[in-house]
Amino acid sequence: MDILTWAALSTDEQKASLKRSPLIGDSGLEQSVRAIVDAVASRGDAALKEFNQKFDGAKLVNISSANIDSLRLSESEISAASARVSAELKTAIAQAMANIDVFHSAQQFRPIDIETQAGVRCELRSEPIEKVGLYIPGGSAPLISTVLMLALPAKIAGCEQRVLVSPPPINDAIVYAANVCGITEIYQVGGAQAIAALAFGTETIPCVDKIFGPGNRYVTEAKRLVSQDSRCTVSIDMPAGPSEVLVIADSDANAQFIAADLLSQAEHGPDSQVILVTDSEPLAQEVNQALESQLAALPRQEIAATALKGSRTILVKDMQEAALVSNRYGPEHLIIQTRFPRDVLNHIRAAGSVFLGAYTPESVGDYASGTNHVLPTYGYSRAVSSLSLADFSRRFTVQELSAKGLLGLGQAVMTLASNELLDAHKNAVAVRLASLKD
Repeated sequence: MDILTWAALSTDEQKASLKRSPLIGDSGLEQSVRAIVDAVASRGDAALKEFNQKFDGAKLVNISSANIDSLRLSESEISAASARVSAELKTAIAQAMANIDVFHSAQQFRPIDIETQAGVRCELRSEPIEKVGLYIPGGSAPLISTVLMLALPAKIAGCEQRVLVSPPPINDAIVYAANVCGITEIYQVGGAQAIAALAFGTETIPCVDKIFGPGNRYVTEAKRLVSQDSRCTVSIDMPAGPSEVLVIADSDANAQFIAADLLSQAEHGPDSQVILVTDSEPLAQEVNQALESQLAALPRQEIAATALKGSRTILVKDMQEAALVSNRYGPEHLIIQTRFPRDVLNHIRAAGSVFLGAYTPESVGDYASGTNHVLPTYGYSRAVSSLSLADFSRRFTVQELSAKGLLGLGQAVMTLASNELLDAHKNAVAVRLASLKD
């Protein structure tokens, strides 16, 4: 990777060094995705099947019953796919599920019910989102773990209908993971067309209230478009596009570990991005050598090599400046491999998920430590949080005033309403106060 010295860069060059490749807002991308979304909205299942053939080369054949649409997997297909999954993989999935369950169950909402003043009762309540759509990327790397990260929180939160979509042919392990997480609605459709189907609904796929899951730039753009489309009322979890990692390391860090971490994200896709921020130029050179040797042994080396072309190392004067660079970038994943990682953590303000110390590779968070791996990318971590149990629920407030409460609060409300020139607001209080004098 190219090695840049932060202090030697101009303001514009610093900004450019932290730039990602285009993701959303590209006019050509928007036009292409909008055409797909509109086709699904108007032609439903027929459009989905055409896009499956066009983008995934899949001509769906109903192998179980003439009464079951081929877009949806039947119970027998789910059972058959689950039976083909190895016992070793099932054991790994079970261990990951246990940790994810523990961490997300601990996030259960605790309602608030207080009196802000005498006779004025205010509450904060939470209810699960009724219908959720879970998008699981397929392609060259079927993300089994994403099923667990979405399906388990949805189940724990109590979402009544949980719909899963993934590009055809769906990997057996994805089907198995969905099944053990209690999902029975599994549909063979991916890409922007799957997002449109979840947003608008088709003859087969139901529309949902909220769409979850990461994806490529087409999926991310489709999520943006449907969330702003007046023809539906769907919301989305976050902008979760191509994977990225930033590693903060000092001279004590292990170059082999760092290279392995960088490559673990670079292999996701050619548009992934990895960045090393360090105060040690010798370490930066060591990491480049380690990248070269480790890359040669990877089956997905071509993908990772392409991603590395858009990646770089940034030299800083100290760990405080390293934290500044990281905060400005706002990484999806942040690895802190330094002598005192928690000291650096105290200066971190923007990151999707943080991994501390030499023995905490990003991979553990991707799969089985218990935290969620659906994270904001593209710098959105400066304002958007990592996925949690709360995202599968909606919170609302309740207020209840007694007559005494309105007597104590009413004058302040009327004064504020009058100063805002909203006389009807004032009157809604005044008529009640007048009735209490009768």
